[in-house]
Amino acid sequence: MAVINCPGCSKKISDKAKACNHCNLDLSGLDAGKIANLNRVDLINKTQNLMNYSFIAMLLFCGGFLFMFWEGVELGSWQHDLAIASTMLGFVLYIIIRCMLLFTKHKAS
Repeated sequence: MAVINCPGCSKKISDKAKACNHCNLDLSGLDAGKIANLNRVDLINKTQNLMNYSFIAMLLFCGGFLFMFWEGVELGSWQHDLAIASTMLGFVLYIIIRCMLLFTKHKAS
């Protein structure tokens, strides 16, 4: 008896199990095509989530940048510090998430 990853939720299950204990996926009727399809859907969902996070990071960056220059915030005020922090955080998160997206797509091919 071996331990494998469930094709639906990627949690550890027995290779003799007829259904996953975690996601209740019926494993008895799965063939290679259905497993490949489940993996493809999982990859699409991961990619879509990363794209959503990337969009949120870009909004943080643009919002902080525009607030800093559009509203005429005084240098050294808490609004200026908040705008700088938002801009920096958004930029760093955007770069990190885009790298994660690149590695996710590279791993799939």
